Amino acid sequence: MRELAILTFVSLDGVMQGPTSPEEDPSNGFTKGGWANAHWEGVMEQVGREAMALPYDMLFGRKTYDLFASHWPDADPDDPAARRMNGAQKYVASSTLTDPTWQNTIVLAGDVAATVAKLKSEDGPLLQVHGSGHLIQTLLANDLIDELRLWTFPVIVGSGKRLFADGSVPRSLTLAKKEATGNGAVRSTYRR
Repeated sequence: MRELAILTFVSLDGVMQGPTSPEEDPSNGFTKGGWANAHWEGVMEQVGREAMALPYDMLFGRKTYDLFASHWPDADPDDPAARRMNGAQKYVASSTLTDPTWQNTIVLAGDVAATVAKLKSEDGPLLQVHGSGHLIQTLLANDLIDELRLWTFPVIVGSGKRLFADGSVPRSLTLAKKEATGNGAVRSTYRR
């Protein structure tokens, strides 16, 4: 049996949409992409140390998968992050993707919650979700998340897709770790 953790960048007011660039996710007319850019220093070092150091498989929603798959396969093969990302087993929840080109990718079609529950019941490394807001809502609604790895940026965005959307199931979590960067971003790891 293995656990599932989400890794998400979020603003103080809970927005997770488009932290890195305006082109990342302009859906629903979102024009504030890149809101985290002034605060990246130290964050990716934490991500590498806290989320990418141990073996993991990755689970994506389709949009985030497409974003990652457009970058990582062509990244410098000597880059340790590229080696980890390209070598990891990848699962993508999609009803439309039929021929993934990024190595080690398996498409999950049909009942995503049931399929992810089955994946969790198998032996293997941690299942790690990067971004993938719509998928996270499904995982939250079906109580499939064991750990939330949140990087909270000292920014108020105002509007956009939120980590905890209306209708999120109330629950209590335990703070397992926390660490701030010098520019105000805070990594918090919560466990159920």
